[in-house]
Amino acid sequence: MARARHAYHVQLSNVLIMSEAGIPSNSDGSKQPSLRFAQGIADRLGTAGSGPKPSGQTLGARFEQATADFLAATFPRLASIRPGDWTVRRIGDKSHPGFMTKKQKIEGSIYEQYEHLNDLESIVKERRQLQAALGNAYAIAPDVVITRKPVSDEVINRDEVLVGQSFSKYAAIRDAVQTRSLLHAVISCKWTLRSDRAQNARSEALNLIRNRKGRTPHIAVVTAEPLPRRLASLALGTGDIDCVYHFALPELLETLEPDPDGDAREMLHIMIRGRRLKDISDLPLDLAV
Repeated sequence: MARARHAYHVQLSNVLIMSEAGIPSNSDGSKQPSLRFAQGIADRLGTAGSGPKPSGQTLGARFEQATADFLAATFPRLASIRPGDWTVRRIGDKSHPGFMTKKQKIEGSIYEQYEHLNDLESIVKERRQLQAALGNAYAIAPDVVITRKPVSDEVINRDEVLVGQSFSKYAAIRDAVQTRSLLHAVISCKWTLRSDRAQNARSEALNLIRNRKGRTPHIAVVTAEPLPRRLASLALGTGDIDCVYHFALPELLETLEPDPDGDAREMLHIMIRGRRLKDISDLPLDLAV
């Protein structure tokens, strides 16, 4: 996990970028605490790149891809505690055979828990007046997803005969019942957090919860935001997001320990003690629960 985490930060060298003025790309240059905390993280990681800051869209896409690659390198290797035929991918990754863009708003409908959204989309297209009432409140357009293929009866019955033709005829895990992938986890990637981005993450989570049929997937947010106050705007509270994961939490903690801003340090510890903020290295293991 330590090696995968380091590789993750190396890959993010084209995202965590220091400007000529020494301003990290995840800091708010107009706010001294943000700048100071982000610089402390970058110094401790030692993997930051240099040069002009890319556009927000480019940073976001690179952050999503690096996070997807980290999870693809770690989560499937936890087969001892979470076996299955897993796929980890970033939505919008053109190299993936199942490429779909985020503009295809019914992305979630390819998953078993959300297949009914296909029917809803057809109805909305036929009855334009519904568009004004529904908008895109039912849209599922995540950043990174983990899916599991349903299992054959041969696998289920490998050690002893557990299922047959008479019962368990509606269990989604059986590929004899249905063949769509099960949406196991949805990871929203926010390079930095402003109030609107925090609320967007909550809205996306609530869409997943309200619109699913069956089990709710894991819902997590990964961010590189250095300000504890902004992290708290998303991390504190329960009911929508499982947890917020920081791309470099130990490095942020080390930065804040000697910092005179005691309120920021205490806020960070409150989120950690309350199990609302964890490190990126915790995410694969949490997804195995």
